[in-house]
Amino acid sequence: MRILLFTGKGGVGKTTLAAATAARVAGDGGKVLVVSTDPAHSLADALGVDLTAQPREVRLDASRAVLHAAEVQTRALVDDTWRELREHLRTMLQGAGVGEVDAEELTVLPGVEDLLALTEVHRLAASGLWDTVIVDCGPTAETLRLLALPESLSGYLERLFPAHRRAVRGLLAGIAGSEHVERWDSVADGLGRLAEQLAALKDMLTDAGTGVRLVLTPESVVAAETRRTLTALALQQIRVDGLIANRVMPNPGSARGIAAGWLRTRRYEQAKVLDALRASTELPVRTVEHRAAEPVGSDALLALGDELYADADPLENRPTMPIMQVSGGGRTLDSEYALRIALPLHPAADLDLARIGDELAITVDGRRRLVALPAVLRRCIVTSAVAGDDGLTVRFRPDPDQWMR
Repeated sequence: MRILLFTGKGGVGKTTLAAATAARVAGDGGKVLVVSTDPAHSLADALGVDLTAQPREVRLDASRAVLHAAEVQTRALVDDTWRELREHLRTMLQGAGVGEVDAEELTVLPGVEDLLALTEVHRLAASGLWDTVIVDCGPTAETLRLLALPESLSGYLERLFPAHRRAVRGLLAGIAGSEHVERWDSVADGLGRLAEQLAALKDMLTDAGTGVRLVLTPESVVAAETRRTLTALALQQIRVDGLIANRVMPNPGSARGIAAGWLRTRRYEQAKVLDALRASTELPVRTVEHRAAEPVGSDALLALGDELYADADPLENRPTMPIMQVSGGGRTLDSEYALRIALPLHPAADLDLARIGDELAITVDGRRRLVALPAVLRRCIVTSAVAGDDGLTVRFRPDPDQWMR
């Protein structure tokens, strides 16, 4: 199973390129679903067909291939899926002595619509009907929030209801009396299912078969946001397997005139941005030329997919280095260890590190992640940290007070 998530700054053409990639995969004989989780759906417009939450066939007349497409309707998911569990939670909190208004506010989980959209993607991918699921996500900021939700909500759930099933069940049975145990059991069961869903979503997002394709236009402002996005996704341990630069100005050749001169100037400026971007990352950067006609409809998208990937495999899955590697060692207090954390940092990155118990808190540009330290480093103290092109290198030595225990 391959899952590809397309995102980028608003207006860069991510929907069109997600649909073009799906068309190319289908044209190559793959079983592919392209699904939109963008609250402002435009996938149907790009394909030139009507779409609903139920996947439908879209035929590629030029190749007689078929892809499937859908647009997730988050409002319906909230009404159908979240309402029952929220009622359970509200009843439970009120039974534990929480006021009605406070219980109402505590059960409004931030980003629940985004979470349910991601859950729907997982459900469709797990159905086994397709070998590839391509997701047209919202703009970058919304996508980063979406991809962080499973982990952040898992932490929220654990803080609010520790040790979900047994602890909650025992606590509420004691508070409410045995006659209410059956009702509280249904709450605990609902919490258990939610915890399992969150764990499954985290596994899906960090799976080796899942990758993000970042779409950009070759402009310095957009490229700068793309570099920040690379860092933010790396913090969440989500793989980026490629960048796509859209709307590159065509080469005017030997043509003369004002229009040709303008094209040469724009193309030159775009080339400088792309050269700087390629120098800052080892990821492949594909390009698509700006078209005179908007690529709408399955056949136009198939032609765009062929231009984008040419003879390459659109599902190419490049191996990546582990997010953490430990080197060094020894058996004495003079031992030294180095922890390398693969984290692409743009030149202006605002970086902060802190040791919190058995975890390392990494904050980049206001985004924070707690990284659990390998067991061998938990009895060590940090001696230095260096940020380089290949990520962070944090050095440790044994803590005498802990090492001798």
